[in-house]
Amino acid sequence: MPIPRILAALCLLAALAGVAAAQERTGEMARELGSRPIDVTADRVSADSVRNTVTFEGNVVARQADVTLYADRVEAYYSREAGAIDRIEALGNVRFVQEGREARSPRATFHNLEQRIVLSGGATLRQGQNTVQGETLTIFLLENRSVVTGGKDGGRVKAVINPKGIVETTPK
Repeated sequence: MPIPRILAALCLLAALAGVAAAQERTGEMARELGSRPIDVTADRVSADSVRNTVTFEGNVVARQADVTLYADRVEAYYSREAGAIDRIEALGNVRFVQEGREARSPRATFHNLEQRIVLSGGATLRQGQNTVQGETLTIFLLENRSVVTGGKDGGRVKAVINPKGIVETTPK
């Protein structure tokens, strides 16, 4: 796999990390984030031009601006037909961190052509003391919205929201 494809994969990986952790960013801002430099470290990296993939394995840490993605393994899949990265999969201990927000799940998939991220296997999104948990967290990048589902067999979504700015009143 030529070096430009590896760099393209890394750019999209960074866009994935940025938007998953900061879902309120607009699509245009997310694309701007994807053009910034990325620092990726891992125990191993391999490229497979037959399968059109780039794989980072072992203690993967990808940093771009104020966004960091951690995972055991990250694999990017290139679509020759589309001429772009089709999807990026992060597996094992997936964690996105950005500006006091953190999303965790065992697995995350970025569907580039659809601009959609799916965190699955039990996802938790945390900001300060507020948390949302469910089986799956789906982030629609172009629509700037997300959906959390509870899973099969009647699984439910759990949210803990801590109100801010409670005004204290003094009895008269």
